Amino acid sequence: MRNSKEVYYKILNIPTDSSTQEIRNAYKSLVKKWHPDKHPPSSKSEAESHFKAITEAYEALNDLQENRATLFQEMVTGEMRSRPKSDRILGSRKEGIRSTGNVGIQNAIPSFSKSILRKAPPTERKLECTLEELSTGCKKEFKYTRDTVAKNGLIEKKEETVKIKVKPGWKKGTKITYEGLGDERRGYLPADLVIYISEKKHSVFKRSGNDLVLKTEVPLVCALTGWTFSFRLLNGEKMSCMFNDEIIYPGYEKVFKGYGMPLAGEKGKRGDLRIKFLIVFPKKLTDEQRLGLVEILNQCK
Repeated sequence: MRNSKEVYYKILNIPTDSSTQEIRNAYKSLVKKWHPDKHPPSSKSEAESHFKAITEAYEALNDLQENRATLFQEMVTGEMRSRPKSDRILGSRKEGIRSTGNVGIQNAIPSFSKSILRKAPPTERKLECTLEELSTGCKKEFKYTRDTVAKNGLIEKKEETVKIKVKPGWKKGTKITYEGLGDERRGYLPADLVIYISEKKHSVFKRSGNDLVLKTEVPLVCALTGWTFSFRLLNGEKMSCMFNDEIIYPGYEKVFKGYGMPLAGEKGKRGDLRIKFLIVFPKKLTDEQRLGLVEILNQCK
C-alpha cells in the first residue's frame, strides 16, 4: 500500500503546499545526500532505503500516473484520445499498456523511475587564460548560460557566474568541475558544469610542458662576435642576456634553469627557459666584410 501524500511531503521534508519547483529542489538535494554509491558498505543499506522512499515520494507528488496518461493520449488511437480524462487515467491504471491494444507502445515510453536517477550529460565550457595568469595564478569570474527547468516545465536560459581560483602552473586542458551547476532536464539530476582551461597565444613565449621557449633572431655578425639582448619575463622582471665568449651557431639553444612555468602542486619548483636562435644571414657583403670574414675563419682553423 502506497503512503498518503502527507507522508510523501514529510519524507521530502517540505510543506504540503509546496510548489512543483520546491518539490523538485527538495528531491535533488536529498537524492544527492542518500545516493547509495556515495555511502560506504556499512551504511549502504540505510542509504538504499532512504533513496527508495525519496524516489517514491517524488514520483507520487509529481503525479506519475497523470504524466503517463498524457503520453498515452498523444500516442494511442483517436478513440482513446476522445475518452474523458478521468476514464483515461483510470483505464491506464487498471489495464496498463494492454488497454490501448497498440503493440510496442510500452517500449516507446521511458521508465520514469529510471530516468530521474540519471544525471544529464556534463555542460562543458572553456576558460581562456594568459600565460601570465597561469604563471602567477589569479581569481576569475566566469559567466555562462545554462538551461533550467521552469515551474511550468519549460526550458529557460539562465545566466550564471562562478568564481574560479586559477592556480600557478595550471596547463591547457586542466578541468574544474562544479557539481549540479550545468544544464537541467526534466526527470534528470542537474548536469555538472565542467570548465577546461585554455591558453591564449603569447606574443613572446611559447609553453612546452613546464618550460618556456623564446625564439629570437640574431644577425650573423653578432652570432660570431658577441651579442646582448633584453626581454621581460612573465612577471614583468627585465632580463638581459650577454653572449661575449660564445659562438651562436644554427641550432644553438641557451637554457636558464628555473625560469620557466611553476609546477602545479610542487611549491617552489619551476621549469626552464629555453632561448632558441634564428641566425639571420646578410643578403650581400662588401669586399671589406668578405676579407674580415675570411680572417675570422682562418683563425678558427
